Amino acid sequence: MEQIVTRFPPSPTGYLHVGGARTAIFNWLYARHMNGKFVLRIEDTDVKRSTQASVDAIFEALEWLGIDWDEGPYFQSQRIEIYRDYTEKLIESGHAYYCTCSPEEIEAMRQKAMAVGGKPRYDGTCREKGLKKSATAVIRFKAPLSGTTVVEDVIKGNIVFQNDELDDFVICRSDGTPTYNFGVVVDDITMGINTIIRGDDHVMNTPKQILLYHALGSALPTFGHVPMVLGSDRSRLSKRHGAMSVTAYRDMGYLPEALLNYLVRLGWSYGDQEFFTREELIRVFDIQNIGRSAGVFDFEKLQAINADHIQAASPNRLVAPLDLFLKKLDLQIDAGPDIIKVIETLQPRSKTLAEMAQQAGFYYQTDIAYEQKAAQKFLKPAALAPLRLLAAKLAATADFSEKGLESVFVAVMDETGLKLGKIAQPVRVALTGRTASPGIFEIIAILGKERVLQRLEKAIRFIEGL
Repeated sequence: MEQIVTRFPPSPTGYLHVGGARTAIFNWLYARHMNGKFVLRIEDTDVKRSTQASVDAIFEALEWLGIDWDEGPYFQSQRIEIYRDYTEKLIESGHAYYCTCSPEEIEAMRQKAMAVGGKPRYDGTCREKGLKKSATAVIRFKAPLSGTTVVEDVIKGNIVFQNDELDDFVICRSDGTPTYNFGVVVDDITMGINTIIRGDDHVMNTPKQILLYHALGSALPTFGHVPMVLGSDRSRLSKRHGAMSVTAYRDMGYLPEALLNYLVRLGWSYGDQEFFTREELIRVFDIQNIGRSAGVFDFEKLQAINADHIQAASPNRLVAPLDLFLKKLDLQIDAGPDIIKVIETLQPRSKTLAEMAQQAGFYYQTDIAYEQKAAQKFLKPAALAPLRLLAAKLAATADFSEKGLESVFVAVMDETGLKLGKIAQPVRVALTGRTASPGIFEIIAILGKERVLQRLEKAIRFIEGL
């Protein structure tokens, strides 16, 4: 069986957004699943709009997602001679010709066609003139005037196009740069690409590309056109729906494996399974399981998948990315308790790393600020006696394990006649500043005796000052 070779060919005119990332992921996963090759190509012949900053941003996003490539990156701007050779082949074989029609003349042709109910198109004025190369001439492909071109699509099924609806499209501009359809065909032929998975906004380009393959005597690749990603209102995905750059999700605290998981499931399925590790996706991904319906981007589902990946991750895996978010809050992990233990208490409670960092704040802050409602409800004179008693017993104990701490609380409950909640909630506010936190014994054990006693003393002084 021929080795599968897929590719991802972004244009460096902006950041990598989730739609483009999903296309890259599908091609990468299929290549990995089939033990094939994945090629990265930068389509930068649009000189005016292409920037190095965009190239760098694309690389950064792919690397963060963990998408590696076996060949490339190739740059179209460095392949002009190759395109020139292929245009010469088409001219010599009679499949292409030079055209000197001006933009004004072409516009007049289009207007004339529309006036009689036709499609706006080039009318073939230069088709049989046998013109030679000149400074203003473009090169057009001589499209067939009859018959059909069939796109055999492994996702959408066969799509039939009438050849008489295709005009003689430009394949090379007067400055020698290739147009999109010609450049990608030459690239895919010369790079050995035999499987193309891309968005269905490219379907209308495919018959032109198939004609070019035939004219160049090359075998057709397998085509699969993936339905677009829509917003929650089923309109085209925009920023308000979530069409931000991939790295924006990183900066909001999403894990790359979670975004990868979510984007794959946005249009592909494997039974009812929602959660996948990267290794599982590589093992089970198949192009045949890509659906024909558009995927709808849902922030809540993405958050839920991210929460699952945070909970499933090794705490060590989360240290470095969490540290970045803690630093944004001016918190230093080397100035507080064991970060691994901190993470373990917060994994079941965090949807994003940004949320985890916010929740971890009390572990690392030197001065706890009380939430107003929490203090009003729990740091009241009635809490003074149990807090003093607890502080005294904690100061006297050497066992700060969760089991040892439970024994201390039981002793305070016995002496005061209070239930655990009446003691634990004022203690929670004293230690964290808020009413919600990980388990009270967990956080006391992690904070350690010195910090706990300091915070209890502060709470006692706060109540005494009321």
